[in-house]
Amino acid sequence: MAQLPNCPVCNSAYTYEDRGQFVCPECGHEWVESTEEEVGLVVKDANGNLLQDGDSVTVIKDLKVKGASGPLKQGTKVKNIRLVEGDHNIDCKIEGFGPMSLKSEFVKKN
Repeated sequence: MAQLPNCPVCNSAYTYEDRGQFVCPECGHEWVESTEEEVGLVVKDANGNLLQDGDSVTVIKDLKVKGASGPLKQGTKVKNIRLVEGDHNIDCKIEGFGPMSLKSEFVKKN
């Protein structure tokens, strides 16, 4: 019997294969184990342009920010972004707001 990989999220050894992908019964994470070299994190902006660490982007719509007195306005320029895994896949610092995480679907590449 082939050795199945541990879950990349919770490191559980109880993973199983289902229809070409691996499933972790403990945390519910599903993934495909690639036999090719990993491509890395792929993040695209609202227009489908590929984003990279260090890029500058512009916010394309007003965004409500929890704990802030006002929204992040459309047209705000963000410099030197950092890409991360997750729902909010852009980490950055915005003047007047401080450190923030943004979704790539609400920005466009400059």
